[in-house]
Amino acid sequence: MKATWNNTVIAEADKEDLIHIEGNWYFPPESIKNEYFEPSTEHTTCFWKGEASYYDINVKGNVNSDAAWYYPTPKTGSVERVKKDFANYVAFWRGISVEE
Repeated sequence: MKATWNNTVIAEADKEDLIHIEGNWYFPPESIKNEYFEPSTEHTTCFWKGEASYYDINVKGNVNSDAAWYYPTPKTGSVERVKKDFANYVAFWRGISVEE
């Protein structure tokens, strides 16, 4: 699976290494290409997963603000529900394409 933005692959992993939660594919932290990710100050809270942190994606000088998110410390119940610890796994939106 690949996450692509601005004609650039920003994350890539085997499908079996990803986690599918609520319609979103979450990539393992080691599968993202760190040179395109910049920490954002944005945080949101999901009532069952916990507090999400965000990344801005910067490719070729073009920035897609808050376009990736992750849960540094997911709530215990959510990990049990998903059946896998998804701490720091990264999901995408805002025009980032995720495809096989």
